[in-house]
Order: sequence, then C-alpha cells, then structure tokens
Amino acid sequence: MRATVGDQLVQHGRVVGQHDKVGEIVEVLGQKGGPPYRVRFEDGHEGVCSPGPDTEIRHRETTTGP
Repeated sequence: MRATVGDQLVQHGRVVGQHDKVGEIVEVLGQKGGPPYRVRFEDGHEGVCSPGPDTEIRHRETTTGP
C-alpha cells in the first residue's frame, strides 16, 4: 500500500449499518509512501493509522496544465 499527502484513506465498515470512515492523509510516516499515515478524518479528529485489509487508498487526482 502506497500513498502521498492529500490522498484519502477509507476504512470500510465491518458490520452491517456501520459507515465508512474517510480521512485525508496529512503525513506519510513510513518509507517510500508506506504506512503508517497521519490521517485527518471528516469529524476533524486526527490519528496515526496502519491500514488493514478493510482499508483502501483513494489517490488524489493529478492534473496537468496546458
């Protein structure tokens, strides 16, 4: 799993009715884009995460100028 600052970390709910937790990666603490990551979640709380199999990284869109 590799990420960069600005990517989203999505922790999928583990049981029926539990919502996904979505956060923005604000710091990459591992080597070469690997975990752990400092993540700021939608509710404003920050934490250090080492993602498991129920987690995905959504890479931020990169745009190229004209």
